[in-house]
Amino acid sequence: MRTIVFIIGGVLVAAALALAALRCFPAAGMLALWATVLLVGLLIERWRYKKLADRPPGPDWQRTDERFVDPETGKLVTVYFHPATGERRYTAA
Repeated sequence: MRTIVFIIGGVLVAAALALAALRCFPAAGMLALWATVLLVGLLIERWRYKKLADRPPGPDWQRTDERFVDPETGKLVTVYFHPATGERRYTAA
C-alpha cells in the first residue's frame, strides 16, 4: 500500500511540474498540495509506526501488562516501558 501511495505522490509531483512549466499555476499548486499531503503522510507513518521487535529491549525496560494481537501480522504483542524516557516498545511475544 505504501508503494502505491508513493507512486501516486510521485505522479502528482510530475504533473504539478508539467503544469507549472505550461504556466498553469493554480492547477499545479493544487496538485503540488495533494502530493505534499501524501508524501508527508508517508513520512509520518514511517516515523510513527515502527515494526515489531523480535526480542525484548534492554534491562532498563519494564514489561507492562498490556498485550494485544497485531492486526497486520496476527502476532501477540507485548509492550515494554522505559521509565526514564517514557518511551514504549512493542515486541512480538
